[in-house]
This record gives sequence, structure tokens and C-alpha cells, in this order.
Amino acid sequence: MKPQILLLEDDLSLGRSLSDRLQEEGHEIVWVKTTAAAKEKLTTTHFDLVILDIGLPDGTGVEVAKSMGSKIHEVPVIFLTAQSDAETRLLTYELGAQEFIPKPFHLRELLIRINHIFKEHKVANVIELPSVKIHLSEGFIDSATGMVYPSANEIKTLKLLIDRSPQAVSRDEIMDELWGEHKDGNTRTIDNIILKLRQLLGTEGDHLIRSVRGVGYQWMTTATTTPAAGTGKRED
Repeated sequence: MKPQILLLEDDLSLGRSLSDRLQEEGHEIVWVKTTAAAKEKLTTTHFDLVILDIGLPDGTGVEVAKSMGSKIHEVPVIFLTAQSDAETRLLTYELGAQEFIPKPFHLRELLIRINHIFKEHKVANVIELPSVKIHLSEGFIDSATGMVYPSANEIKTLKLLIDRSPQAVSRDEIMDELWGEHKDGNTRTIDNIILKLRQLLGTEGDHLIRSVRGVGYQWMTTATTTPAAGTGKRED
């Protein structure tokens, strides 16, 4: 799974430049321009890193960090800001921020610091839900009734849905992920894989994997995701 980064930056030129470069580096970027949008994303999507400006049109990045609660100690936070006074810097560290980078800054410095953070905080691969834990790397689901092992194609499909969340993934995209050019299945095969995954996820399955009419499927979760150890309407 690609690292998921939330970028809060209202400067259009800087935000676009950062978003494009971070995607080139292999990261999934969600770029928002207001504190309201950042808070909403943090309640619906898991991120492996959060990058916050401080002065925004509708508030501050500090408010966003505070809204994360204890999660700020699990998800690394970098502040990028022109407010580089000692009081502001100390406040962000007291909140639990990993880094404080004053503007203007060198893009290479930011990339180096991000790489260091991801070396220290391995990209999350255990998703904790109220009734189950999904161990993506190991390929099993830990439920109240014991451990279950989805097939390789089921795990690949689940990873793809989670990786692309909150975007919907089409059946054709899932087929490309599973079989590439040599497609051995059809859209009904994909529907059966989704049905099986919903069953394995128990009572939450129908909510977690949502059918998007005319498109495909979408992973919908506010689950807690932890580091690796040592680290609409339904169609069917």
C-alpha cells in the first residue's frame, strides 16, 4: 500500500507543487485547503502522515492537530508554516508534532524528513475495527470466532479498495489488479469476491464495502489503523 498523506495548504501554487511532487515520490496525496475539510477527512480516512499549514482562511492547523486527539501520537504530523516564532514552534511540539519546518523551505529537506518519518513509523498494515482486525501484510482477519484466511485474490481486492479509499474502484480496475492483461475472471467473479469479503468482515461488512451504482465498490471506514508489529444503495 502506498503511504497516504493529508496535506492542508491554502496556497494554491505551493499546494499544487507539493501534491505533484509527493505523488511522484510514490505517495497518495489528499490535498485540502481549509481546516473544515481537513477535520472531515481525518474522521473518514486513515492517513500515514499529516502535513499542516498553520494560518488558514477558516482557522489554524493547530486546531486541526488538536482535533486529532490521541491520534496525533500515532500518526506523524509535520507543520509547514511562515509562523516560525519560538512560541508557535514549542506549541506544535507540545501537541505531539513530529516536525516543524518554517517557510520558506527547500523541497528536498521536506522529502528527506518525510523519508525519515516513514522509516521510523512503518506504513500501517493492521486495521482495527470494532469486531475484527485486518492484518493486510500477513493476509488474515482476526475475528471473534478466530482467524480466517481470505484467498490471495480476496486480499488483493481488499488492499486495492483500502489503498484507493475514499475513491470508488471499478470492477475492471479490480480485474486488472488481479489478472492484468490475462483476465481469467469476469465482473460476476468480482462481485463474488466482494460478497465473500463482506461475509468475512462480519456484521460490519456491508457498511465497510459499499456498492457504488454504475461504478464498482468503495471502502468506507473510520477504523483505527496501527503500525505493523515492531513498527449509496447496495446493488446486490
